[in-house]
Amino acid sequence: MATSHQQDHVLYGDTVVKVEPYGVQAVPPQERHGRPGGQFTLWLGSNLTIADYALGFFPISLGLSWTWTVAAILIGNLLGGVAMALCAGLGPEYGMPQLIVSRLVFGRRGGYVPAFLNYISTIGWFAVNNILGAYGLRILWPGLAFWEASALLVIIQGTVAVYGYNLIHFYERAMSIILGVMFLVVSVIALSHPSRLAVYHPVVHDVWPLFAIIVAAAFSYIGSWGPYAADYSRYLPKTTPRRPVILWSFAGAFVASVWLELVGALVGVLVGANQNPIAALHSVTGSLGDLSVVAIILGGTAADALNIYSNSLSAGALDVKVPRWTLAMVAGLIGFGLSLLGSGSFEAFYTNFLLLLGYWMTPWLGVMFAELYWRKTAPKELSAIAWPGLASFLIGIAVSIPFMSSTLYTGPIATNLHGADLTFYVGFLVAFFTYAIWRRPSSHLDYATA
Repeated sequence: MATSHQQDHVLYGDTVVKVEPYGVQAVPPQERHGRPGGQFTLWLGSNLTIADYALGFFPISLGLSWTWTVAAILIGNLLGGVAMALCAGLGPEYGMPQLIVSRLVFGRRGGYVPAFLNYISTIGWFAVNNILGAYGLRILWPGLAFWEASALLVIIQGTVAVYGYNLIHFYERAMSIILGVMFLVVSVIALSHPSRLAVYHPVVHDVWPLFAIIVAAAFSYIGSWGPYAADYSRYLPKTTPRRPVILWSFAGAFVASVWLELVGALVGVLVGANQNPIAALHSVTGSLGDLSVVAIILGGTAADALNIYSNSLSAGALDVKVPRWTLAMVAGLIGFGLSLLGSGSFEAFYTNFLLLLGYWMTPWLGVMFAELYWRKTAPKELSAIAWPGLASFLIGIAVSIPFMSSTLYTGPIATNLHGADLTFYVGFLVAFFTYAIWRRPSSHLDYATA
């Protein structure tokens, strides 16, 4: 794959791992490479993480039964996985990062809104995962200061992000194997105590609100990859059909998320939900406790490599005129600072803030899917602000506010529903149908021009 951008490199299959020269611009035809199956290992490796495991631990801590927990995990991941995979399916056709593709629906300046929200989300989750990974390193090496552990992880993740697309795919492929083996061992150990699962019969009188919360949580985690899913499929040849990209992306993310969340739920049953999830995992694995900690650390780096890389592309979507690799380095430094800030009591508040911020995702999905999958008539010329898309997005967020249920804010409708969170579904449907009606084929309304 000889191009004018050729640099020192290492081989990854028949492609080249080099410092990626491209940012938010369209990938030229001569640089297109890869196969749809690579999406499976990409999303498998990046979702074998402590976040998925902890999410599975959560319903047990609330007292939800095993059957209802499994059902909620399956439904949430099914819905979220489909949403994420449909976004990934847009990569080969447009050859651009996800938030640059969304400019077709929001306009160049209108696209600043989701790009800014995604910038905050990715840098925030990068910091949270880095904090968890640093805690894990200090379990293995107690003499290591928190800032030292955090800096080490930032260097590793930042290096992968700076090199970019090819190295990320190589890294996630390796992590899918390494973490797959590690968590398989953990799964076997956890399943060696079936008698404890048989006697687990919690009594919950009002199961539906808890069930709705877990479905929403599972959907939110896997679906939150959607605003940057096409970042990792945009180098595939333009002739690549959407269907295999969608199917392989879904399969990798769904398998990893469901697997780790079920492991988390099982560990919660075995040791009781009052323990810290990481301490509980260490307890269940016994003599192999250090193995589980290593898996936690590596899983964090697998997810954060994507977070920091897509963060740099989000900055590019804000028209920050700086090379992508420089933006990735800046994101690593900001994430390091946030890790130090969030390592105390601020961490819980910060995590809850990011969860609250995540409600923007489904209105964005609603507008995107209404245009690119339902209408299939995205404009060829970019406008400054595409009011149908931006307004539908904002209306979707506004209408869904009373349905929000979080530790920082609970809307009146969510309160009346005993905390059941319907925000994601309401936001998606309102944005989807508002946009579909606004942009119906017979409408003479058009996008604003620059």
